[in-house]
This record gives sequence, C-alpha cells and structure tokens, in this order.
Amino acid sequence: MSLFPADIISTAETIIHEFTTAGLMLSTAESCTGGLISGALTEISGSSAVVDRGFVTYTNTAKIELLGVQKETLLRFGAVSEETARQMVHGALFRSRAAIAVAVTGIAGPGGGSAEKPVGLVHLAAKSRTGALIDRKMLYGDIGRSEVRLATVRTALEMILSLR
Repeated sequence: MSLFPADIISTAETIIHEFTTAGLMLSTAESCTGGLISGALTEISGSSAVVDRGFVTYTNTAKIELLGVQKETLLRFGAVSEETARQMVHGALFRSRAAIAVAVTGIAGPGGGSAEKPVGLVHLAAKSRTGALIDRKMLYGDIGRSEVRLATVRTALEMILSLR
C-alpha cells in the first residue's frame, strides 16, 4: 500500500524509469507541499538513482538561505508568486546535481488566503540545465488543504515529465 493515490504513483514510476534510463537526476524545492513531491518520487524503488535532493523551504528565511531567493523578490511579490517560484527552481537546480528541478509555492488553506491570493493559488516552476523553463499559475480553489497539496504534486510531476 502506498501513501499516495495510484495516479501519482504511476506518474512517479514513469519519472523514475525514464530518468534512470536517461541517467538524469532531479531536485525539488517545496513550500506548500512540504516535501510531498520528493515523497511521491522516493516512494518508488530505485529512486535514489534519480532524486538528488529536495529542499523544503516553508519560511521566507529558508527560501533565502537554502535557495538564494532574493529578499527583494519576497518583499515586492510575496512568497506566493511566479517570481518566487522561478527563483526557487533556479536555486534548486544550481544547488544540486540535478538536470531538472521543480519548485512550488502556494496557499493550501484553510487560512492564509486573500482576495489577491486566494486559498488554492499555487505557483509552480520547472527548469532544466538546458535553459528550458516552464511555470504555471494554478487556481485549484478552496478544495481542502490535502487536496490542494495533492493537486500540486500531480501538476509538478507532469511538469517534470514535460522537461525530460
């Protein structure tokens, strides 16, 4: 029995298989998911050949110290922003041996939302060493904390696959 739903496990298995075959490693930078992306990937046997490291940077200080997110970015745009997600993914990629990294920052709820940044808002970014960068702004809605976090894991895994 897995800790994660079958669809997440299936996608994680695909990533581990394809990245192992290609000799690629990946890293994660997670805020609102608190390590769930890395957790889903490491649920798969053989993941140690693929998952280099995961950064759980829940606080702004952690984002600055571990990933190199600029304090000015956090002050101007906030922790939950496209700009912060992009800086997080850059930090995760270049502070690891990964070929591809993914980063997520959002508001899982039930509190913490506002009119400008509602519960269920998540910014994701994925980047490869070849320079490819994709980002997504997801509005999952106020569907519950666990569901926002799992939806974010699904989106992040799909983004990883799209950059392989």
